[in-house]
Amino acid sequence: MHTYKRWILSILLVLPFAAAAQPTSTGYWQQRAEYTMEIDMDVNTHRFKGKQKLVYHNNSPDTLTKAYYHLYYNAFQPGSMMDVRSLNIEDPDRRVGDRISQLKDNEIGYQHINSLKQDGKNVSYRIDGTILEVTLNKPILPGAKTTFDMDFEAQVPLQIRRTGRDSDEGISYSMTQWYPKLSEYDYLGWHTNPYIGREFHGVWSDFDVKITIDPNYIIGGTGYLQNPQKTGYGYQKEGTEVNKSDKPLTWHFKAPNVHDFAWAADPDYKHTTAQVPGGPTLHFLYQETEGNRENWAKLPELMVKAIQFLNDNFGKYPYDQYTFIQGGDGGMEYPMATLITGNRNFNSLLGVAIHELLHSWYQGVLATNESLYPWMDEGFTSYASDVVIKHLLDPDSDRNPHAGSYQGYFFMANSGKEEPLTTHADMYHSNRSYGINSYSKGAVFLHQLSYVIGQETFMKGMKRYFNTWKFKHPTSIDFIRIMEKVSDIQLDWYLEKFVYTTDQIDYGIKTVIGSDDATYVTLERIGEMMMPVDLYVEYEDGSKEIHYIPLKIMRGAKEVENMDVQRITKEAWPWTHPEYILKINNRASKIKSIEIDPTDRMADIDRSNNSIVLSEKMKAFQHTTK
Repeated sequence: MHTYKRWILSILLVLPFAAAAQPTSTGYWQQRAEYTMEIDMDVNTHRFKGKQKLVYHNNSPDTLTKAYYHLYYNAFQPGSMMDVRSLNIEDPDRRVGDRISQLKDNEIGYQHINSLKQDGKNVSYRIDGTILEVTLNKPILPGAKTTFDMDFEAQVPLQIRRTGRDSDEGISYSMTQWYPKLSEYDYLGWHTNPYIGREFHGVWSDFDVKITIDPNYIIGGTGYLQNPQKTGYGYQKEGTEVNKSDKPLTWHFKAPNVHDFAWAADPDYKHTTAQVPGGPTLHFLYQETEGNRENWAKLPELMVKAIQFLNDNFGKYPYDQYTFIQGGDGGMEYPMATLITGNRNFNSLLGVAIHELLHSWYQGVLATNESLYPWMDEGFTSYASDVVIKHLLDPDSDRNPHAGSYQGYFFMANSGKEEPLTTHADMYHSNRSYGINSYSKGAVFLHQLSYVIGQETFMKGMKRYFNTWKFKHPTSIDFIRIMEKVSDIQLDWYLEKFVYTTDQIDYGIKTVIGSDDATYVTLERIGEMMMPVDLYVEYEDGSKEIHYIPLKIMRGAKEVENMDVQRITKEAWPWTHPEYILKINNRASKIKSIEIDPTDRMADIDRSNNSIVLSEKMKAFQHTTK
């Protein structure tokens, strides 16, 4: 039985309990939390003390007897699982390498729990690396809620990966994965994977956060600032004065309906804003230098245009704010904000800004479990990023913006080391395999799908997917079902072959034989994965036609994509048949060339046999018996 069929069965069993939790999607449920946090940061010791109140709603059909938190900072200690993984993987991330193993006591990260209560009573717990396991005083019944109160303290690690202090670019604090974060519980149970530097999954929550810090530090991050007239630094209303003080300053943020909260702080940030017409206010926080001043000054105008394009084509960004912050060690997405390194050339800065912005669609709002579906997070983002960048910089070009993704996929497919897309993000044998699969093959999955169902239908599906699954945790099955609905084509085979396996696509033109007033073309499937075929025929007089061969297993046909070229829909190809003979009702002498998929959307690993120029190949037919 397929995994998704077991999942559907479980959904049917829990339906009576789940309807109240998620009425908009029959059988679907998700947990809910409200965080209230206050922290006091000491910028001299890089330590902070915190209080956290967490109200947790159990919308599942299950009775919960335990709860789990992530303590991400504990990964930045010598001997941690993240450290050992980096020391042993064949191609360690250059930003990590052996650096964790070299950290001194005042450079490590940690999160210590001083006290934890459930509904006002102390609760027992134990810490195992980056996981806090809580044994509940009383079970949380389906439909019930409970309140956890926690006192904790933490030390911000030296910047190594995503979070930390004193980055290579001189940013004081990149505060991501900084608080004890409740693990997600869904139809698969608790997600308690130890942190080794990969991906995240979180509970849809409301955050109310107060950060007290040295008054010289400027903060940007997730959520809406509640006291801009007190903090100043460009957040206050234009033309108003802010009373400065040398006492610690408290910044108060609220973030509704997000699944994480990140922030950054530095005394040298420059803060600028831009307004998207009919959309969010954009904030930009960066350390201005002679080398980056021009690049950051050019960024806002293009980000406004990018969001307008995304709203029109991929779904409307639902929040009133988004913040680009210089920080971290590359680029990393968080709700309503991103941390990116900022001392780049302009094309690099634009590329990372757009990529991380797009994660607000694919992970921020469509909150797939990044650990299980990194290709739906990074791959979908990579696909859309390439579309946006082409729109901004090269709108009239006919170049394929996804060519780089195909090249990456072909490299891995031909390496003999490809792993299926279903591989858990933490379990890939190499960083290279994880990166190419998640970013490149994930993008190819989408662009190739537009070949299967048609570009216009595909774009309708992308928008419907966003509008149907925003503020939820969609899976690959949820996505493919949306595409089946908009196309009226069966697509389970496509998901199962391209995602669940490493089967490759390889089609070829085997023979072309002219006979009287007809031409017979034999196509062959050489690779293990089946695909529909668009066979383009160009005639000597310049006219063209497309012979479209759907798969029988599709139970349908895609739309006509090119209205300027006649399309002839042929009998469907059964996937069990390695060859297909196609009849062209024209003499071979009139045909100039024949080509399989000149749009290059089908990820055929060997295109050397995909086309033929008949004037170079055809010979007069001779009967062997004469």
